[in-house]
Amino acid sequence: MIAAGSLTHLDASGEANMVDVGAKAETERSATAEGYVRMLPETLTRIREGNAKKGDVIGTARLAGIMAAKKTADLIPLCHPLMLTKVAVDITEDAALPGLRVTATAKLTGKTGVEMEALTAVSVACLTIYDMAKAVDKGMEIGGVRLVEKVGGKSGTYRRTES
Repeated sequence: MIAAGSLTHLDASGEANMVDVGAKAETERSATAEGYVRMLPETLTRIREGNAKKGDVIGTARLAGIMAAKKTADLIPLCHPLMLTKVAVDITEDAALPGLRVTATAKLTGKTGVEMEALTAVSVACLTIYDMAKAVDKGMEIGGVRLVEKVGGKSGTYRRTES
């Protein structure tokens, strides 16, 4: 069993609970996450040329990621609803995969971090890419979803050092 207090979402008896952030000071916070969708080269070409049957894959995935970040508390049981001030989702081609790389940044001034919002944005953007292109490539792979950086709050700055 994990010692109580070692994980912030466990109470003294080891039960899951929502962390009380009421006494914490509001600070500027941001988080950036990344992930990718690996696909056949032909699938990437179709997406680039705008020939996917469902329409604009990249634009739709970007919008889905932004919307998902705003709904994180509805999806992850112990997340606080947050008043995000900025969510940006960037989707770029990577011929070496081949596929698309997704990066999302979430920002706010508040009492808790936005790591889950950035991770949720990336995850849903990747899932949307898969959904929109699965008719031509069911073998696509979603991977590498991870936190790249978080700034602000009690624990300070974290930056991923390995690639």
